Amino acid sequence: MKKALNLTILLLCLAASALGQYPGQFDDRMKVKVVVPVKASAFPLSEVRLLDGPFRKAMLLDQEWLKSLDNSRLLHNYRVNAGIKTSAKAYGGWEELDCELRGHSLGHVLSALSMMYASTGDTAYLNKGNQLVAGLAECQQALNRDGYLSAFPEKFIDRVIDRNPVWAPWYTLHKMYAGLIDMYLYGNNQQALEVVKKMGSWAYNKLQPLSDAKMQEMLRTEFGGMNEAMYNLYAITSDERYKQLAEKFYHHSVLDPLAAQQDKLEGLHANTQIPKVIGEIRGYELTGSDREKQIPEFFWQTVLKNHTYAIGGNSDGEAFGPAGKLSSRLSDYSTETCNTYNMLKLTRHLFCLEPSVRLADYYERGLYNHILASQNPEDGNVCYYVTLRPGGKKAFSEKFNSFWCCVGTGFENHAKYGEAIYYKAADGGLYVNLFIASELSWAERGLRITQTTNYPEQPSTTLTFAAQKAVSMPLYIRCPEWSKGGISIKLNGKPLSVKAAPGTYATINRKWSNGDKLEVGFNMSLHTEPMPDNSKKVAILYGPVVLCGELGKKPIDPAFGVPVLIAEGKDINQWVKPVNGSPLTFKTAGVGQPNDVQLIPFYKVYDQQGTVYWDIFSDADWQTKKQEYAAAKQRQAELESRTIDYVGLGEPQSEHDHNFEGYLSETDVFNGRKYRNTHDGGSMNFEVKVDPTRAVNLFLTLWGNDGKRNFDIYINGRKLENIDYEKKPNEFFDVIIPIPHEYTGVADKVTVLFKANSTGWMNGIYGLRILK
Repeated sequence: MKKALNLTILLLCLAASALGQYPGQFDDRMKVKVVVPVKASAFPLSEVRLLDGPFRKAMLLDQEWLKSLDNSRLLHNYRVNAGIKTSAKAYGGWEELDCELRGHSLGHVLSALSMMYASTGDTAYLNKGNQLVAGLAECQQALNRDGYLSAFPEKFIDRVIDRNPVWAPWYTLHKMYAGLIDMYLYGNNQQALEVVKKMGSWAYNKLQPLSDAKMQEMLRTEFGGMNEAMYNLYAITSDERYKQLAEKFYHHSVLDPLAAQQDKLEGLHANTQIPKVIGEIRGYELTGSDREKQIPEFFWQTVLKNHTYAIGGNSDGEAFGPAGKLSSRLSDYSTETCNTYNMLKLTRHLFCLEPSVRLADYYERGLYNHILASQNPEDGNVCYYVTLRPGGKKAFSEKFNSFWCCVGTGFENHAKYGEAIYYKAADGGLYVNLFIASELSWAERGLRITQTTNYPEQPSTTLTFAAQKAVSMPLYIRCPEWSKGGISIKLNGKPLSVKAAPGTYATINRKWSNGDKLEVGFNMSLHTEPMPDNSKKVAILYGPVVLCGELGKKPIDPAFGVPVLIAEGKDINQWVKPVNGSPLTFKTAGVGQPNDVQLIPFYKVYDQQGTVYWDIFSDADWQTKKQEYAAAKQRQAELESRTIDYVGLGEPQSEHDHNFEGYLSETDVFNGRKYRNTHDGGSMNFEVKVDPTRAVNLFLTLWGNDGKRNFDIYINGRKLENIDYEKKPNEFFDVIIPIPHEYTGVADKVTVLFKANSTGWMNGIYGLRILK
């Protein structure tokens, strides 16, 4: 056995030298070291292997998807842009040739392949990544532009610098910077480093002449984590130009309020901001700047307190809303998956600097209830948004036709589940943060620790030690805040008396010997979590697991709608009961109107409609509310049943799907609702579905305080109506405008255009539907 263990550790030592991007990893590869105190260090992915369980299953599905990707198709638009002959066809969605974000997926795929190689040791992923890097190097050489490399022409960068309309070119380039850096760090690909250094030099030469004012104008367009990528490149090379470039990507209008401890996130596109903050904490690690420390700490606390739903995700319609106002912001566009990918990334950096159970608890919450829940457990497809609309159903990607941003991060999410289970403590000890079946091979300690568990289906986990020789060290076991009464611990079959209060780490400091076995039990219980702005709208959880009501595969009957719970003031254990023989399955008992419901983990719901948040009433309140409640449900159901098409105004994916074009058009959020408007002769138009056999109605929602504003509506270039409404103080109101059949003809789609008058603003439009 010693021989086998020695060989395992030797192999892992060799692999470990090329892994990681958090403090404690890559020390031998970084020319610029972390300069701030680090209290916990991340393990390389190569030192953790997943064992059977839901996370390994998710990883296996991701592996099949990655293997099925055609390198020629991923490289197609890069080759077209470089003038290299190609007979391939680009993938669908945001990779199509007419999409300005084309090329972003290849960067994500490089990261995912390198992480999957590190997580499994399977060189098939490394070889596939190496081939992609070689193809990119060929494109870079063919372009011969001082290092420029992209799937789109360099004029896109010129357009964003000059504030001409273009969809986030730096965001797309950031994915390539990150992917190439990952291929170097995780896969030891030297060619990837040379390519990304040239890209960095090109970016420096492009942006260094810009004034700060010009740069800040450019930064109004989403740029991903360019600051983080440049800090990482600076750490690898010690080239000061990359550090200067990272600092140029400091976005004052967003980051300065955070540095001043002010929550001014309302209305901002959520995932545009999170990578900026990750870049700041990476800058803090490398420079020690106090400002760069304060920003991520305040941001994380603020997002968790004011903008986060029960599943750990944030945003509705991709935007942050008013602080603490979440109950009216539950839709099919809630909780973009990219946001939680990035929030977990930020959490890992924060944990390395100052370990805490609160950080680890959030990580667990987001990992189980959003990231794991975002994957279809049958085919591995993933969600862009993980809907929280009561009665909503998750919408998954199509494997080769939906290359959205959350497909890109989806490739990565399920390749790196091993990265936050364990951390090295600064005192030589070990943090056990997540209870996921896995094996840690800690080469420098000569330890192999196997974690065996069916958690969360069973509230326990077991750690078994294999050691060449006894190792003295403290072991820190997370005692989650939700584990009321603490945790129980047995060592080699005997109860161990350890302080283990919820929200702390249970510390066991001893000499660990070969064969030691530590058994940990948790006190998992049912509890509700109310909305911060509405105590009568609650999520139901069992321990850290968010439960979802199963509402079936058939459309919900509008006459009944989503059930409500008549349970206010009652002990949850009286009205939610476990289903015998079915782990993590519960049923409400006599409190559901019009019926009781079965509850299962949200991460297991994928092929039916479901509800996470429930309206909860007392018996007395229900008697006075039920008629009003039923009428409101009926009105909404009737509107949905009449809807031919719906445009999510200000929502990038929905507007892209409806071929939005605008001149002097802006989007913002008011009273928790997104809107779009235009001014001074500007216009905005969308392509919408209609009924080719008959007349339809245009349905608009406006805000009454916008006042007497004047604008025109056109259908396929033909003027339909002039809108000229008086004020309707302090209320949203709906307008229904008939569209005669002669305006649409036999087409199944038409272009609806809104044009402001030559001076002043048009009304903000908060809702846009085409109705039967």
